[in-house]
Amino acid sequence: MKRDILSVADMQNDLEDIIDLSIKLKKDRTIKFSEKKILGMIFEKPSTRTRISLEAAMEQLNGHAIYLSPKDMHLGDGETIADTARVMSRFLDVISYRAFDYKNVRELAKYSTVPVLNALDNREHPMQIVADFMTIMEKKHRLEGLKMAYIGDGNNMANSLLIGAAITGMDISVACPEHHDPDQDLLYRARDIALKTGSRIEIVRDPRTAVDSSDIVYTDVWVSMGEESEREKKEKAFKNFQVNEDLVDFADRNYIFMHCLPARRGLEVTDGVIDGIHSVVFDEAENRLYSEKGVIYTVLS
Repeated sequence: MKRDILSVADMQNDLEDIIDLSIKLKKDRTIKFSEKKILGMIFEKPSTRTRISLEAAMEQLNGHAIYLSPKDMHLGDGETIADTARVMSRFLDVISYRAFDYKNVRELAKYSTVPVLNALDNREHPMQIVADFMTIMEKKHRLEGLKMAYIGDGNNMANSLLIGAAITGMDISVACPEHHDPDQDLLYRARDIALKTGSRIEIVRDPRTAVDSSDIVYTDVWVSMGEESEREKKEKAFKNFQVNEDLVDFADRNYIFMHCLPARRGLEVTDGVIDGIHSVVFDEAENRLYSEKGVIYTVLS
């Protein structure tokens, strides 16, 4: 039976196993598929890290990746998503999809007979979470019992981090302005998982409360792709949610700073923080390669 990873919750039973495999694949590049596998990558949004890392991941695993933009396809424009899924399944071993609308990712997965991986949509970014928690494991040597502070918009990254923290038993405090909370359904899902793992989840309005004694400080852009028309309004709403040197003084003295990139320096984070000794953002970006290898290897094994 094929396995899709459309949400972080789809890894509820084996997220840490996938992280362990990703670390193993980082250390041992001789681990490959015995026969060539083909990945089709659908991108409706621009990408730097995701496209390059997925292509490199497939090459290192003895596979090949095919890049597909909307202008190269009839996806949803002259051909239904269901029909596209049925056709692509005849050619490929696995499909990744970066989409504006999560419903389209689920529609593709529903009709695909090969695994579908969510490479980011407007609700979640599950592939990034594997890289993030892999990086935390490398730096902190554990996940359970740590505290993460997420500062900023309750966007797809906030949603995904909530579920990832809940699965691993990590505490998470999300600081965001009113009317910019994470998705309520995904917050409820995270809290339901947290009941089993002991993770503590909170939504606060004061960034200092969130950052207090935190082991990880995480932020993301205030204006996500597709929200450019709201830039002025959102930058005004988030002016007091910048991760700067004053804010991180409230964190544990051995904290690490994380950002999924690209960063808007001078807005959500200052140069002093992102370039500082606590920043692991480029290790985090590098781990996109190995975590994606771990995810792909898992769904195709």
